[in-house]
Amino acid sequence: MAEKIVYAKLKNFSQKPRKARLTIDTVRGKKVESALLALKYMDRKAADAVSKVISSAAANAVNNFGMDRTALYIKEARIDEGMTRKKPFYRARGGMDLIRKKYSHIIIGVAEKEIVK
Repeated sequence: MAEKIVYAKLKNFSQKPRKARLTIDTVRGKKVESALLALKYMDRKAADAVSKVISSAAANAVNNFGMDRTALYIKEARIDEGMTRKKPFYRARGGMDLIRKKYSHIIIGVAEKEIVK
């Protein structure tokens, strides 16, 4: 029987995907409780958002599918590129450049570890 993966998403998080991926690489494959503990003491902007998404995915798994919270681990964790907001940046002699503010989509999938008997 295939594993059931339960997802949670956060769309348009205001940080570049490249910076946010550094945070998510530290928790990929860990148990949910140890990942939340690691993110609690991490000094990065994305750590707070990633921990909220992990908590949401775990709550979805427990409430909607009756999974055991202590047996949950992070099966899939990825950060995709979101929208790019463009603002004008005025230059000398009437010129203009664009400031590109990038956003991220955080996607976390948790699954239940099967106990081998």
